[in-house]
Amino acid sequence: MLLLNAVIATMESNKPYGLIERGALVLKGSKIAWVGDQNDLPKEFSGMDSVDLEGRLVTPALIDCHTHIVYGGNRANEFEMRLNGASYQEVSEAGGGIVSTVTNTREASEEELLTGALKRADALIAEGTTLIEIKSGYGLDVDTEIKMLRVAREIQLKRDIRVKTSFLGAHAVPKEFKGNADKYIDEICLPALDKAFNEGLVDTVDGFCEGIAFNTDQISRVFNHAKSLGLPVKLHAEQLSNLGGTKLASSFNALSADHLEYANRSDAKALSDSKTVAVILPGAFYTLRETQAPPISDFRDYAVPMALATDCNPGSSPLASLLLTMNMGCTLFRLTPEEVLLGVTRNAAMALGVKDMGLVRAGYTADLAVWDILHPSELSYRIGFNPLYKRIFGGKI
Repeated sequence: MLLLNAVIATMESNKPYGLIERGALVLKGSKIAWVGDQNDLPKEFSGMDSVDLEGRLVTPALIDCHTHIVYGGNRANEFEMRLNGASYQEVSEAGGGIVSTVTNTREASEEELLTGALKRADALIAEGTTLIEIKSGYGLDVDTEIKMLRVAREIQLKRDIRVKTSFLGAHAVPKEFKGNADKYIDEICLPALDKAFNEGLVDTVDGFCEGIAFNTDQISRVFNHAKSLGLPVKLHAEQLSNLGGTKLASSFNALSADHLEYANRSDAKALSDSKTVAVILPGAFYTLRETQAPPISDFRDYAVPMALATDCNPGSSPLASLLLTMNMGCTLFRLTPEEVLLGVTRNAAMALGVKDMGLVRAGYTADLAVWDILHPSELSYRIGFNPLYKRIFGGKI
């Protein structure tokens, strides 16, 4: 397939957005065969079936590199609690938070979980997303963690979407292990990880390093086990306080460290040294009405790649829109329109360890979004507006 008369934001680093003003694309099978200025199109491609995009914008398809879209129930009541003054920690201590979703997720059937997750996946697909990361972590027992990961794998069989799974057994301590996180890791988390690995259900291992979850020593045990299985790691770090999670993630050469509101300049340097992606999650910052913003200027100073994601979950970020996430990144953290588009394309792919997505480049997977706009900055400028014209998945419109 030959795509003509396109403005192409390749997201290459040679110029802003890697923009080609009058571009052409050649797709062969599921790959991009050629991209460049239309005047330079090789003669061998000139006779192909073509589509005139009439000046529309082409970008890499969007990537949501941090979600929790498989879960049971909802937590609208906690939204009201927080508006009445309760903190995230107070909600958790009152029996809400992650643990309340655990109860609903344990009780839900796989079919019920899949039905709910597909609705959220469909919302992302409608905005040009072709790759999502999905975490477990609302089971906190062996059977439910496995159930969640099976549902995550099933999503890519039901929809034209690619899924990367993250085992997040170290998400919270369930009530039956309250006060005994180490025992939980020994008896539930590590055995569940082994089972998930043996069943081919896990691509990455994640954890939540926070006062209401697990400390660095406990996360280290999980990560060392992941390393023994040959699995990469990533970490929820420095969301509510600084416990050293960012430096821990860097010491394991993690794919990403996520949240990072309480990270500091030395954390930024550690991420740079380990080539770990900083995943910024403005939806959680917005929903929790936080005031401590991630150290964006430090990340820039140390050239830390920054990705953005929805963090779609029932409590702290009930958000299923990468376009709104991009706007939030600009408005809340003063990221530039180019930075946020990089954050949901090239850098999001890096955060998942995916090497052939996130750029419009020859040899890369032909996952593309065609937008009915003239310039890529419009994607983060508008609010509540979806200009998607066509979504191309594996070379197919």
